[in-house]
Amino acid sequence: MIFARRHKDAREDADLASREDPYNEAQASRIYILPNLMTAGNLLCGFMAVVHCIHARLAGTADDGLYLAASAPDHYRYAVYFIFGAAIFDVLDGRLARMGGRESLFGAEFDSLADVVSFGMAPAFLMFFLILSPSQAFPWFRDAGSIIGGFVGFYYLLCAAMRLARFNVITNPLIHRASKESNKDFVGLPVPAAAMTVASLVLFLLKLSESDKSLNRFAIILPFLMLLIASLMMSTVRYPSGKQVDMQTKTRMRTFVLMMLSIGLVVVFKEIAFLCLCLGYIFFGLVRHWRRPRNPSIAR
Repeated sequence: MIFARRHKDAREDADLASREDPYNEAQASRIYILPNLMTAGNLLCGFMAVVHCIHARLAGTADDGLYLAASAPDHYRYAVYFIFGAAIFDVLDGRLARMGGRESLFGAEFDSLADVVSFGMAPAFLMFFLILSPSQAFPWFRDAGSIIGGFVGFYYLLCAAMRLARFNVITNPLIHRASKESNKDFVGLPVPAAAMTVASLVLFLLKLSESDKSLNRFAIILPFLMLLIASLMMSTVRYPSGKQVDMQTKTRMRTFVLMMLSIGLVVVFKEIAFLCLCLGYIFFGLVRHWRRPRNPSIAR
């Protein structure tokens, strides 16, 4: 009995040691069911968003303007909702992994691959099919729509993929960070925030089109905004992260009231309020970056 107990304790100590070493082969390839199930949900939402972008394109070319009993604007809305759903799954997988102490290198790589589809490919398809498709009646894009749309879409996708690769590198356990470096901020615009900005703008444009029946006046903004947010993803502008917020986080009364007010505005004025929140997050990082001291010795 004593020998069996010692053998069990030795195995537990070995398992604990392997968990502390992220580059242990067994630990690095562990698949924890709940976090990775959320990542799979993220990937599924991204895939469905791409599918609905294609369905919207087919509806736009159909004689009756319908495909699978839904119009092109309906399919674009479904694509936007799936991108929002992917963002929710993306938050949940990280939360569950950190709460349970079940982070692994496999999970990090799987999450990045899912994000490329949900927050890279899906917004690029959304922009190309809705705004820069050669069939759209925008005079400036009519002849060169395919070339311009392909360039803008690929540039966004390229920056998203490189942003995710850079994130994996700088968060690698072997990377030695400076002691003063803050880990509470994202370096560059987070890919989910970029995708949600594009999605919320599309949702806003679709809302305007219900009354205006034309996107010509406003839709031209989207490709330029995509170029901006794509560049911000690969920039060194720091954006606040919510990773430090948990059940024990405290806040001031004024901050709590502002949060409740923001949630209420999103519920009541869905399209415009959500777009304002996304754009506010983008320009908050830019303004804070411009106001940051330029002296390296005092800069954070």
